[in-house]
Amino acid sequence: MKVVYLFFLLFISFTMNVLAQSNEQIIRLSEIEIFPEHLEAYNAILKEESEASVRLEKGVIAIFPMYQKENPNQIRIIEIYANQEAYQSHLKTTHFIKYKTSTMEMVKSLKLVDMEAIDPKSMAMIFGKLKE
Repeated sequence: MKVVYLFFLLFISFTMNVLAQSNEQIIRLSEIEIFPEHLEAYNAILKEESEASVRLEKGVIAIFPMYQKENPNQIRIIEIYANQEAYQSHLKTTHFIKYKTSTMEMVKSLKLVDMEAIDPKSMAMIFGKLKE
């Protein structure tokens, strides 16, 4: 748990650095609850979508899915997009639309929380993609 928390803090810090460079960046924490009977299928679809998003979309800085150890149907996804245009473009991709339509009946609840990074300096070492 400490490693995930540390990663999250570092991740948010890095994002703040990018925000200082460009106020357009979008940082979001998706809080998702999955019906337990769909968890395995959901995780497979999410894994495919998050990998494709980071690999194929230059404006997707990170999509980092994780789950609560004590309650695996509680999914959290840290999402960072370069700007609003990158986010809007992401919503129109084939892999995102497939994810959204395939998992619609699996999701018990969804909450999107817009975030702001606190310490931008410590994150630059983690995400080399921003240097591209």
